[in-house]
Amino acid sequence: MDNMDLTCGHFVNPFTDIGFKIIFGQPASKELLITLLNELLAGEHRIENLIFLDKENHSDSMADAGIIYDLYCLTDTGEYIIVEMQNRFHSSFLDRTLFYMCRAIGRQVENLREKRRKERELQTGKPETEEDFLLSEPMQENYGSRYKLSTVYGIFLMNFREPGLEEKFRTDTVIADRESGKVVSPHFRQIFLQFPYFTKELKDCETLYDKLIYTLKNMQHWNRMPDALKEQVFSRLEELAAVANLSLEDRIAYDKALDRYRVSRIVEEDAREAGWKKGLAEGRAEGRAEGLAEGQAKEKVAIARNLKSLGLSTAQIAQATGLTEEEVESTVNN
Repeated sequence: MDNMDLTCGHFVNPFTDIGFKIIFGQPASKELLITLLNELLAGEHRIENLIFLDKENHSDSMADAGIIYDLYCLTDTGEYIIVEMQNRFHSSFLDRTLFYMCRAIGRQVENLREKRRKERELQTGKPETEEDFLLSEPMQENYGSRYKLSTVYGIFLMNFREPGLEEKFRTDTVIADRESGKVVSPHFRQIFLQFPYFTKELKDCETLYDKLIYTLKNMQHWNRMPDALKEQVFSRLEELAAVANLSLEDRIAYDKALDRYRVSRIVEEDAREAGWKKGLAEGRAEGRAEGLAEGQAKEKVAIARNLKSLGLSTAQIAQATGLTEEEVESTVNN
């Protein structure tokens, strides 16, 4: 394990749950989150404002209860965005992200009134009471309109390599025709960011997008922001993410989260090392077995040739060495 993984720098580690929340999940960090999202969605969509929604997706079904999103947002133009940080690999990760997306889409229909209420709150800048909302609620729509969806974006920051994805940093998925590639539904978008595959150095980061990703990957090891990061967003990030600026409550929570992160990394590294040692031992054992078998085969050949020179028959030599008669014939004639 790189020793840097266990050091505590000036800034919080964004791959801890509380560190991620401090950087992106509080009202004071909303502009920073908007900047990151706009860089991720550049050329596709631009967000001017958003609000944080209840991160827990409540459900009437016990099987579906307790689905927790790291961040769950609604933009000023009606898109829903799930942002999740996942520190380590676990089985069925891609299936879980799909499930989260489907639940977020399904709840739009189940909570149609709440959806409209939140959209109106975001547009007006103030919450409405139930009475205000009912007075302004339009007439009931037809059946088809009920299923008109807002786009749901799922953005998954991954501090591991996912075997089900290609070996690259960013993977974008859409619902598209398999043959033509034409997008069938614009309302389902997933973006997977595998940080181990982001290998650029700061000098190679020419865009704000690359600089943000580079910073998120490395900032937990820094004692100050590099001089090359001059954009205003990094000044804001420096202020928000400084460990020294945390409240007492957040500092206690962060220290606990950092301990969990370190233990997780140690356990993961120990498992990898144990697997490597096991593979090495098995390889050595296999090599010894192969070497022994080869030595025994050579010994049989030498014995067969000596017996042949003494005038023994092929059948007698085969019986004495354990070789077949065909092997004896082949051996003594070469």
